[in-house]
Amino acid sequence: MDGTASLLTVAIVAAVLVIRAALAELRAPGSARARWAFVSNPRAMTAGAVTAVVLGLVGRQHAGPGAVAWAVLAGALVAVVVDRHPPAG
Repeated sequence: MDGTASLLTVAIVAAVLVIRAALAELRAPGSARARWAFVSNPRAMTAGAVTAVVLGLVGRQHAGPGAVAWAVLAGALVAVVVDRHPPAG
């Protein structure tokens, strides 16, 4: 896959995630704040940033600059997962 197609794919995935959050906000006002709360969690942001940097460096060496966009997306998804709290009980 060339760099342009790779960047376009990442942009589409990011747009889908943002649209999904917007639709959830329309259905239940205030849900977007809860959905994007990971941004204010230092532990989640650190994990996401480390993931993005490591994958970006490795990916750029092996697959070119298009891999950096995927690394940033992966870092954001890691931050979301790290922010999730396990169920009580």
